Amino acid sequence: MRSVRSTALVVIVGITAAGASAAGQRPGGMAGMGGMGAGMMGMTHDSATMALASGSHQLVMNHERITRTVVNLPNGVRTTTESNDSLVAAAIKEHVKATVQLVEKGADPGLPMESPATRAIFKLKDKIRTTTDTTPNGVVVIQTSDDSAAVAALQTHAAEVSDLVKGGMTAMHAAMMKSGGMRMPR
Repeated sequence: MRSVRSTALVVIVGITAAGASAAGQRPGGMAGMGGMGAGMMGMTHDSATMALASGSHQLVMNHERITRTVVNLPNGVRTTTESNDSLVAAAIKEHVKATVQLVEKGADPGLPMESPATRAIFKLKDKIRTTTDTTPNGVVVIQTSDDSAAVAALQTHAAEVSDLVKGGMTAMHAAMMKSGGMRMPR
């Protein structure tokens, strides 16, 4: 088991894939995603953020191939996110790795559907203990904290991610609208 002093925002952030017609598309088949590199709906992001966005999109588009369980702990959360599809399982593992790195750096990517819970996790990263354990089909993440605000953010975020896994693009669009929709840069 790997211990990380940050948070692994499993299947964290959605992207601006409004109108995507690739439902059911497997990872690696993301034709057209490269066009997002110049900016998502007019937003500018670095290549790491764009890679995270692309990975998020792959996972949301393949949500029906993902299983997820969440156990709320008194001091945090335990999540298991897996897929029997080897390509989706690999995408889950890569996404967790990428988000752990962003949180360790405190580099909130500021994607359109980030919730208050997601932003709180970045702000409270030093108060969160995270362990990740890769499985053949995905990742088990345990996140704990002695800070009640961090615990609440972790549990809320875990539920939000579960909503994305359950609802796919419909849930992503709803989350984007809930968090203020597609704000264009001025």
